[in-house]
Amino acid sequence: MTTPRIRPAGAQRVPASPARRVRAVRTVGGLSVRFDIRTFAVVVLLLVAAATASVVLIGTGDFPIPAGDVLKTLVGDGSASQEFIVNDLRLPRVLVGLLVGASLGLGGALFQSISRNPLGSPDVLGLGQGSTAGALIMIVLYSGSATEVALGALVGGLVTGLAIYLLAWKRGVHGYRLVLVGIGVSSIVTAVNGYLLTKADIVDAARAVVWMTGSLNGRDWAQVWPLLIMCAVLVPLVLGNARGLRMMEMGDDVSYALGVSVERTRLLLMVAAVLLTAGATAAAGPVGFVALTAPQLARRLTRSPGPNLVPSMCMGATLLVVADWASQRAFGADQLPVGVVTGVLGGVYLLWLLVTERKAGRI
Repeated sequence: MTTPRIRPAGAQRVPASPARRVRAVRTVGGLSVRFDIRTFAVVVLLLVAAATASVVLIGTGDFPIPAGDVLKTLVGDGSASQEFIVNDLRLPRVLVGLLVGASLGLGGALFQSISRNPLGSPDVLGLGQGSTAGALIMIVLYSGSATEVALGALVGGLVTGLAIYLLAWKRGVHGYRLVLVGIGVSSIVTAVNGYLLTKADIVDAARAVVWMTGSLNGRDWAQVWPLLIMCAVLVPLVLGNARGLRMMEMGDDVSYALGVSVERTRLLLMVAAVLLTAGATAAAGPVGFVALTAPQLARRLTRSPGPNLVPSMCMGATLLVVADWASQRAFGADQLPVGVVTGVLGGVYLLWLLVTERKAGRI
């Protein structure tokens, strides 16, 4: 959603362009808040779509439950068996999917805005591969528990993000250098992951491959609460710096002239983006291409310049729960991990994006 702009009462108001459809709303204290009506409508529609897909997904499984019964159970009016299936088995999985999708969508929007490059997503920069390396180290070398694997993935993502930032630093961090360094680091970490798999025994290798596909199977409340706390801390922090991020898209010199502390803001938002991506990967494995596609689809829907942080979050959450439903229902009796579905769809989208950019003469 476009960052609110606060203006004292009595200040001269510049008429909004009809194409942008921006309306000023009066609030207490003589201040007005401006927002993009189209962006607001897109966010509302995406939230409705995510909620609808979540209810349908909760009712999907070996014991199908009608959507009406799902809603009754969620408010405490279901039978004992329905409450167990909905509240203990399926609701945590759906909440993890929503939180992971929102985290990846927001993290992708941050990286694409910071790098000013549509390919500047965690998938391309190697953060997912770094988290995978941390998880593989815990699985292959230490036969770690699920909690230890999640912590390893989180640490691996943070270390990879720090390495990319330091290698890309040269009197600041700039977009193309960040992407190129990220691609190089991604290749190195991918090779390390392949080596770790060759060192694993058959049981650990099978466990590692299952984790690397990205899946929501078996997720419970133990994954929900850490993700919820992370989002509760990082999302307000990111939205509070959204104005500086929007200024930075016009270039560092303009941002400095407008009073933005560029390197401080960039570092803060990169740390937040790395934490969001690593936390999502730790909870569900490397779910590919959501961070790449969600911000761009959100921008195409809103037709609004800027990072589109809130629409990207909503788009990421919607994409992941819809992909999880498709992984369970679209292939008959064979249930695919959600990472396989997002990888296929994201790969097709990436090819389409590259062809479009090439025809436009931008690459």
